[in-house]
Amino acid sequence: MNPVLVQVLRGSTVESFHRGALAIVDADGAVHTALGDIDRPIFPRSAVKALQALPLVASGAADRFGLDDEGLALACASHSGERAHTATAAAVLAKTGLDESALECGTHWPYNEASSRALARSRRGPGPLHNNCSGKHAGFVCVGCLMAQDMGRDPAEFVRGYVRPEHPVMREISAALQSATGCDLAQAPVGTDGCSIPTFGVPLRQLAQGFARLASGQGLSPGHAAAAKRLRQAVARAPFMVAGSGRFDTKVMQHFGERVFCKVGAEGVYCAALPTRGLGVAIKVDDGNTARAAEVVMASVIEALAQRDDADAALLRDLVRVPLRNWNGIEVGRIVPAEGLKALV
Repeated sequence: MNPVLVQVLRGSTVESFHRGALAIVDADGAVHTALGDIDRPIFPRSAVKALQALPLVASGAADRFGLDDEGLALACASHSGERAHTATAAAVLAKTGLDESALECGTHWPYNEASSRALARSRRGPGPLHNNCSGKHAGFVCVGCLMAQDMGRDPAEFVRGYVRPEHPVMREISAALQSATGCDLAQAPVGTDGCSIPTFGVPLRQLAQGFARLASGQGLSPGHAAAAKRLRQAVARAPFMVAGSGRFDTKVMQHFGERVFCKVGAEGVYCAALPTRGLGVAIKVDDGNTARAAEVVMASVIEALAQRDDADAALLRDLVRVPLRNWNGIEVGRIVPAEGLKALV
Protein backbone atom coordinates (compact mmCIF):
# COMPACT_ATOMS: atom_id res chain seq x y z
CA MET A 1 0.00 0.00 0.00
CA ASN A 2 1.32 3.42 -0.89
CA PRO A 3 2.11 5.81 1.98
CA VAL A 4 0.03 8.80 3.05
CA LEU A 5 1.46 11.83 1.27
CA VAL A 6 -1.07 14.52 2.20
CA GLN A 7 -3.33 15.08 5.20
CA VAL A 8 -6.44 17.26 5.45
CA LEU A 9 -6.72 18.86 8.88
CA ARG A 10 -9.85 20.29 10.47
CA GLY A 11 -8.47 22.25 13.37
CA SER A 12 -5.55 20.08 14.44
CA THR A 13 -7.28 16.76 13.71
CA VAL A 14 -6.73 14.69 10.56
CA GLU A 15 -10.10 14.55 8.80
CA SER A 16 -8.95 12.76 5.65
CA PHE A 17 -5.78 11.81 3.82
CA HIS A 18 -4.42 10.97 0.39
CA ARG A 19 -2.05 8.11 -0.40
CA GLY A 20 0.24 8.05 -3.38
CA ALA A 21 3.67 7.52 -4.83
CA LEU A 22 6.54 9.84 -5.71
CA ALA A 23 9.70 9.38 -7.77
CA ILE A 24 12.57 11.85 -8.04
CA VAL A 25 15.20 10.58 -10.47
CA ASP A 26 18.19 11.90 -12.42
CA ALA A 27 18.79 11.53 -16.16
CA ASP A 28 20.83 8.35 -15.65
CA GLY A 29 18.00 6.73 -13.72
CA ALA A 30 19.55 7.09 -10.27
CA VAL A 31 16.81 7.50 -7.68
CA HIS A 32 17.00 10.53 -5.43
CA THR A 33 13.70 9.86 -3.64
CA ALA A 34 11.19 7.01 -3.89
CA LEU A 35 7.95 6.86 -1.95
CA GLY A 36 5.46 4.09 -2.62
CA ASP A 37 5.32 1.95 -5.73
CA ILE A 38 7.22 3.82 -8.44
CA ASP A 39 7.29 0.84 -10.81
CA ARG A 40 3.55 0.43 -11.36
CA PRO A 41 2.55 1.78 -14.78
CA ILE A 42 0.25 4.81 -14.55
CA PHE A 43 -1.32 6.94 -17.27
CA PRO A 44 0.49 10.31 -17.20
CA ARG A 45 -2.13 11.93 -19.43
CA SER A 46 -1.53 15.69 -19.85
CA ALA A 47 1.56 15.72 -17.62
CA VAL A 48 3.76 14.67 -20.57
CA LYS A 49 2.73 17.38 -23.02
CA ALA A 50 6.23 18.88 -23.05
CA LEU A 51 7.68 15.50 -24.05
CA GLN A 52 5.01 15.19 -26.74
CA ALA A 53 5.99 18.67 -28.00
CA LEU A 54 9.63 17.71 -28.62
CA PRO A 55 8.98 16.77 -32.30
CA LEU A 56 7.34 20.15 -32.90
CA VAL A 57 10.73 21.82 -32.41
CA ALA A 58 13.10 18.99 -33.38
CA SER A 59 11.38 18.38 -36.73
CA GLY A 60 11.78 22.01 -37.77
CA ALA A 61 8.00 22.61 -37.77
CA ALA A 62 8.24 25.36 -35.14
CA ASP A 63 10.72 27.24 -37.32
CA ARG A 64 8.92 26.49 -40.58
CA PHE A 65 5.72 28.06 -39.24
CA GLY A 66 7.35 30.79 -37.15
CA LEU A 67 6.06 29.80 -33.72
CA ASP A 68 6.91 32.25 -30.94
CA ASP A 69 7.30 31.60 -27.21
CA GLU A 70 3.55 31.83 -26.64
CA GLY A 71 2.82 29.24 -29.31
CA LEU A 72 5.49 26.86 -28.02
CA ALA A 73 4.34 27.25 -24.42
CA LEU A 74 0.75 26.58 -25.47
CA ALA A 75 1.89 23.33 -27.10
CA CYS A 76 2.89 22.20 -23.58
CA ALA A 77 -0.32 23.44 -21.97
CA SER A 78 -3.51 22.37 -20.28
CA HIS A 79 -4.86 25.88 -20.61
CA SER A 80 -7.94 27.47 -19.09
CA GLY A 81 -9.59 28.58 -22.32
CA GLU A 82 -9.02 32.27 -21.72
CA ARG A 83 -8.96 34.67 -24.65
CA ALA A 84 -5.16 34.72 -24.91
CA HIS A 85 -5.12 30.93 -25.05
CA THR A 86 -7.72 30.55 -27.78
CA ALA A 87 -6.26 33.42 -29.81
CA THR A 88 -2.78 31.89 -29.66
CA ALA A 89 -4.03 28.45 -30.72
CA ALA A 90 -5.90 30.03 -33.63
CA ALA A 91 -2.79 32.00 -34.62
CA VAL A 92 -0.65 28.84 -34.63
CA LEU A 93 -3.15 27.09 -36.90
CA ALA A 94 -3.36 30.11 -39.20
CA LYS A 95 0.38 29.88 -39.80
CA THR A 96 -0.21 26.46 -41.36
CA GLY A 97 -3.09 27.72 -43.50
CA LEU A 98 -5.62 25.73 -41.48
CA ASP A 99 -8.16 26.63 -38.81
CA GLU A 100 -9.82 25.09 -35.76
CA SER A 101 -11.70 22.60 -37.91
CA ALA A 102 -8.39 20.72 -38.22
CA LEU A 103 -8.30 20.06 -34.46
CA GLU A 104 -9.41 16.61 -33.30
CA CYS A 105 -9.21 17.22 -29.55
CA GLY A 106 -12.94 17.67 -29.02
CA THR A 107 -14.80 20.51 -27.32
CA HIS A 108 -15.50 21.54 -23.74
CA TRP A 109 -16.30 24.74 -21.88
CA PRO A 110 -13.32 26.83 -20.71
CA TYR A 111 -11.89 25.85 -17.33
CA ASN A 112 -11.70 29.55 -16.42
CA GLU A 113 -15.05 30.50 -14.90
CA ALA A 114 -15.02 34.10 -16.13
CA SER A 115 -14.25 32.97 -19.67
CA SER A 116 -16.94 30.32 -19.54
CA ARG A 117 -19.52 32.82 -18.29
CA ALA A 118 -18.52 35.35 -20.95
CA LEU A 119 -18.90 32.71 -23.63
CA ALA A 120 -22.35 31.77 -22.32
CA ARG A 121 -23.42 35.44 -22.22
CA SER A 122 -22.42 35.76 -25.86
CA ARG A 123 -24.88 32.96 -26.62
CA ARG A 124 -22.09 30.99 -28.26
CA GLY A 125 -21.02 27.53 -27.28
CA PRO A 126 -17.41 26.39 -26.90
CA GLY A 127 -15.34 25.17 -29.83
CA PRO A 128 -12.16 23.11 -30.18
CA LEU A 129 -9.99 26.15 -29.39
CA HIS A 130 -11.45 26.20 -25.87
CA ASN A 131 -10.32 22.62 -25.23
CA ASN A 132 -7.44 22.68 -22.75
CA CYS A 133 -5.42 20.58 -25.21
CA SER A 134 -5.93 22.81 -28.26
CA GLY A 135 -2.36 24.15 -28.11
CA LYS A 136 -0.90 20.65 -28.01
CA HIS A 137 -3.08 19.60 -30.92
CA ALA A 138 -2.20 22.75 -32.89
CA GLY A 139 1.42 21.64 -32.45
CA PHE A 140 0.54 18.19 -33.79
CA VAL A 141 -1.10 19.84 -36.80
CA CYS A 142 2.11 21.82 -37.41
CA VAL A 143 4.15 18.61 -37.39
CA GLY A 144 1.69 17.02 -39.81
CA CYS A 145 1.69 20.03 -42.14
CA LEU A 146 5.49 19.96 -42.28
CA MET A 147 5.40 16.25 -43.16
CA ALA A 148 2.80 16.93 -45.84
CA GLN A 149 4.75 19.79 -47.38
CA ASP A 150 7.94 17.75 -47.49
CA MET A 151 6.07 14.92 -49.24
CA GLY A 152 4.19 17.19 -51.62
CA ARG A 153 0.87 16.21 -50.03
CA ASP A 154 -2.15 18.37 -49.27
CA PRO A 155 -1.74 19.35 -45.57
CA ALA A 156 -5.46 19.41 -44.77
CA GLU A 157 -5.90 15.92 -46.16
CA PHE A 158 -2.70 14.54 -44.63
CA VAL A 159 -3.36 15.69 -41.05
CA ARG A 160 -6.86 14.23 -40.97
CA GLY A 161 -6.98 11.45 -38.39
CA TYR A 162 -3.70 12.52 -36.74
CA VAL A 163 -4.96 11.30 -33.35
CA ARG A 164 -4.95 7.67 -34.45
CA PRO A 165 -2.03 5.58 -33.16
CA GLU A 166 -0.96 4.53 -36.68
CA HIS A 167 -0.91 8.05 -38.15
CA PRO A 168 2.63 9.29 -38.97
CA VAL A 169 2.19 12.29 -36.67
CA MET A 170 1.16 10.19 -33.70
CA ARG A 171 3.92 7.66 -34.37
CA GLU A 172 6.41 10.54 -34.14
CA ILE A 173 4.85 11.83 -30.91
CA SER A 174 4.82 8.38 -29.30
CA ALA A 175 8.42 7.76 -30.36
CA ALA A 176 9.48 10.96 -28.60
CA LEU A 177 7.75 9.87 -25.39
CA GLN A 178 9.37 6.44 -25.58
CA SER A 179 12.81 7.89 -26.24
CA ALA A 180 12.60 10.33 -23.33
CA THR A 181 11.28 7.89 -20.74
CA GLY A 182 13.02 4.74 -21.95
CA CYS A 183 9.70 2.90 -21.62
CA ASP A 184 8.88 0.35 -24.32
CA LEU A 185 5.46 1.64 -25.28
CA ALA A 186 4.76 -1.44 -27.42
CA GLN A 187 4.63 -3.41 -24.17
CA ALA A 188 2.90 -0.75 -22.09
CA PRO A 189 -0.77 -0.54 -21.15
CA VAL A 190 -2.56 1.74 -23.58
CA GLY A 191 -5.78 3.71 -23.43
CA THR A 192 -7.37 6.72 -25.08
CA ASP A 193 -6.87 10.14 -23.53
CA GLY A 194 -9.58 12.74 -23.06
CA CYS A 195 -8.37 14.53 -26.19
CA SER A 196 -8.49 11.26 -28.20
CA ILE A 197 -4.77 10.54 -28.60
CA PRO A 198 -3.24 7.32 -27.20
CA THR A 199 -2.11 7.42 -23.58
CA PHE A 200 0.41 4.87 -22.34
CA GLY A 201 0.98 3.41 -18.90
CA VAL A 202 4.48 4.43 -17.78
CA PRO A 203 6.01 3.79 -14.33
CA LEU A 204 6.76 6.86 -12.21
CA ARG A 205 10.45 5.89 -12.18
CA GLN A 206 10.66 6.25 -15.97
CA LEU A 207 8.43 9.31 -16.11
CA ALA A 208 10.70 11.05 -13.63
CA GLN A 209 13.74 10.04 -15.66
CA GLY A 210 12.10 11.48 -18.77
CA PHE A 211 11.61 14.79 -16.99
CA ALA A 212 15.21 14.74 -15.74
CA ARG A 213 16.21 14.40 -19.39
CA LEU A 214 13.88 17.28 -20.25
CA ALA A 215 15.62 19.27 -17.52
CA SER A 216 19.18 18.53 -18.62
CA GLY A 217 19.10 17.26 -22.20
CA GLN A 218 21.21 14.34 -21.01
CA GLY A 219 20.08 11.05 -22.55
CA LEU A 220 18.13 12.75 -25.35
CA SER A 221 19.14 12.92 -28.99
CA PRO A 222 20.83 16.24 -29.92
CA GLY A 223 17.67 17.40 -31.68
CA HIS A 224 15.43 16.55 -28.75
CA ALA A 225 17.89 18.04 -26.25
CA ALA A 226 17.87 21.35 -28.13
CA ALA A 227 14.08 21.15 -28.37
CA ALA A 228 13.77 20.53 -24.62
CA LYS A 229 15.83 23.62 -23.83
CA ARG A 230 13.85 25.76 -26.25
CA LEU A 231 10.51 24.58 -24.84
CA ARG A 232 11.62 25.20 -21.26
CA GLN A 233 12.77 28.69 -22.17
CA ALA A 234 9.51 29.42 -23.99
CA VAL A 235 7.44 28.31 -21.00
CA ALA A 236 9.58 30.41 -18.64
CA ARG A 237 8.93 33.46 -20.84
CA ALA A 238 5.22 32.77 -21.32
CA PRO A 239 4.02 30.78 -18.28
CA PHE A 240 0.46 32.12 -18.55
CA MET A 241 0.02 30.00 -21.67
CA VAL A 242 0.69 26.72 -19.83
CA ALA A 243 -2.28 27.05 -17.48
CA GLY A 244 -3.88 30.44 -16.85
CA SER A 245 -5.21 32.81 -14.23
CA GLY A 246 -4.74 31.56 -10.68
CA ARG A 247 -3.49 28.12 -11.76
CA PHE A 248 -0.68 26.34 -9.88
CA ASP A 249 1.59 25.77 -12.88
CA THR A 250 1.39 29.38 -14.02
CA LYS A 251 1.95 30.81 -10.53
CA VAL A 252 4.98 28.60 -9.90
CA MET A 253 6.64 29.15 -13.27
CA GLN A 254 5.96 32.89 -13.29
CA HIS A 255 8.01 33.03 -10.12
CA PHE A 256 10.70 30.39 -10.64
CA GLY A 257 11.29 30.89 -14.36
CA GLU A 258 13.68 28.34 -15.81
CA ARG A 259 14.40 26.85 -12.39
CA VAL A 260 11.15 24.83 -12.47
CA PHE A 261 9.03 23.33 -15.22
CA CYS A 262 5.94 21.64 -13.76
CA LYS A 263 2.93 20.17 -15.49
CA VAL A 264 -0.32 18.81 -14.16
CA GLY A 265 -1.84 15.63 -15.53
CA ALA A 266 -5.20 14.06 -14.77
CA GLU A 267 -6.26 11.74 -11.96
CA GLY A 268 -3.66 12.92 -9.44
CA VAL A 269 -0.60 12.96 -11.70
CA TYR A 270 2.02 15.72 -11.63
CA CYS A 271 5.46 15.87 -13.22
CA ALA A 272 8.29 18.38 -13.09
CA ALA A 273 11.75 19.11 -14.44
CA LEU A 274 14.25 20.84 -12.15
CA PRO A 275 17.08 21.99 -14.45
CA THR A 276 19.33 23.44 -11.74
CA ARG A 277 19.32 20.08 -9.97
CA GLY A 278 19.21 17.86 -13.07
CA LEU A 279 16.25 16.01 -11.58
CA GLY A 280 12.83 14.90 -12.75
CA VAL A 281 9.76 14.43 -10.58
CA ALA A 282 6.70 12.20 -11.08
CA ILE A 283 3.76 12.00 -8.68
CA LYS A 284 0.61 9.89 -8.60
CA VAL A 285 -2.05 10.39 -5.93
CA ASP A 286 -3.95 7.12 -5.64
CA ASP A 287 -7.45 8.60 -5.36
CA GLY A 288 -6.93 10.85 -8.37
CA ASN A 289 -7.02 14.10 -6.38
CA THR A 290 -5.11 16.61 -8.47
CA ALA A 291 -6.49 19.98 -7.43
CA ARG A 292 -5.38 19.82 -3.83
CA ALA A 293 -3.39 16.70 -2.92
CA ALA A 294 -1.04 16.43 -5.91
CA GLU A 295 -0.40 20.18 -5.84
CA VAL A 296 0.65 19.98 -2.19
CA VAL A 297 3.07 17.15 -2.99
CA MET A 298 4.56 19.08 -5.91
CA ALA A 299 4.86 22.27 -3.87
CA SER A 300 6.62 20.30 -1.14
CA VAL A 301 9.13 18.91 -3.64
CA ILE A 302 9.79 22.36 -5.07
CA GLU A 303 10.21 23.75 -1.55
CA ALA A 304 12.78 21.07 -0.74
CA LEU A 305 14.73 21.13 -4.01
CA ALA A 306 14.31 24.52 -5.70
CA GLN A 307 13.68 27.08 -2.95
CA ARG A 308 16.49 29.60 -2.49
CA ASP A 309 15.30 32.74 -0.76
CA ASP A 310 12.53 34.50 1.16
CA ALA A 311 10.60 35.32 -2.03
CA ASP A 312 10.50 31.62 -2.92
CA ALA A 313 9.35 30.78 0.60
CA ALA A 314 6.61 33.40 0.47
CA LEU A 315 5.21 32.01 -2.78
CA LEU A 316 5.30 28.42 -1.57
CA ARG A 317 3.92 29.00 1.93
CA ASP A 318 0.24 28.64 1.05
CA LEU A 319 0.91 26.08 -1.70
CA VAL A 320 2.58 23.66 0.70
CA ARG A 321 0.12 24.25 3.56
CA VAL A 322 -3.13 25.19 1.86
CA PRO A 323 -5.59 27.02 4.14
CA LEU A 324 -9.19 25.80 4.22
CA ARG A 325 -11.85 28.43 4.86
CA ASN A 326 -15.55 28.10 5.50
CA TRP A 327 -18.31 30.19 3.90
CA ASN A 328 -17.63 33.03 6.36
CA GLY A 329 -13.98 33.15 5.40
CA ILE A 330 -12.85 31.64 8.70
CA GLU A 331 -9.82 29.37 8.46
CA VAL A 332 -11.00 25.96 9.66
CA GLY A 333 -8.09 23.75 8.67
CA ARG A 334 -5.26 23.10 6.24
CA ILE A 335 -4.11 20.63 3.62
CA VAL A 336 -0.55 19.69 4.55
CA PRO A 337 2.19 17.26 3.54
CA ALA A 338 2.38 14.16 5.70
CA GLU A 339 5.41 13.67 7.93
CA GLY A 340 6.79 10.89 5.73
CA LEU A 341 6.80 13.17 2.71
CA LYS A 342 8.51 16.00 4.58
CA ALA A 343 11.15 13.67 6.00
CA LEU A 344 12.06 11.82 2.81
CA VAL A 345 12.06 14.66 0.30
